[in-house]
Amino acid sequence: MVGDALALWLYGVLPLWIAAGFADWWCHRRTAIEHHSGWRESAFHCALFAQMGAATLMTLLLEPTPAVLAILAAAIVAHEATTWLELRFVVGRRAVRPFEQMVHSFMEVLPLAGLLLLALTPPATGAAGLALRHQPLPAATLVGLCTASLVFNVVPLLEELWRCLRARRRPA
Repeated sequence: MVGDALALWLYGVLPLWIAAGFADWWCHRRTAIEHHSGWRESAFHCALFAQMGAATLMTLLLEPTPAVLAILAAAIVAHEATTWLELRFVVGRRAVRPFEQMVHSFMEVLPLAGLLLLALTPPATGAAGLALRHQPLPAATLVGLCTASLVFNVVPLLEELWRCLRARRRPA
């Protein structure tokens, strides 16, 4: 059984974040990034996903100890810095429409909401460092979240990168 804050994170924040990632990919496809900012922007997207994907996996497997929360906070700061670099690169190369800007807002606030919810979830063991969850999360939940992320985030990111690399090889 998971607590209320953890349940809200698992069944609310994470699915919304996965959906926001898919919406962002759709925006990139709609604005044809392969013809404007190209593979470099797509590489930023892969780096951003890797940063927060690793942090999310950590939260799924480890107790929300102070050490884990500190690492998550650092990952969020790194993600924001990478986002800032990406936007500096993108602005001027392609249109970032209002809907996409709103999607980005969700993609920035949802990790913070997740961190706050996890901070409300005391570690089961009382440990302060890195420790596997004393009571693992439900397997169906883990499989569902990982599958959803694979289908709605990883596959679209790879499709975007492939599309950008393919467009790069074509003569102008």
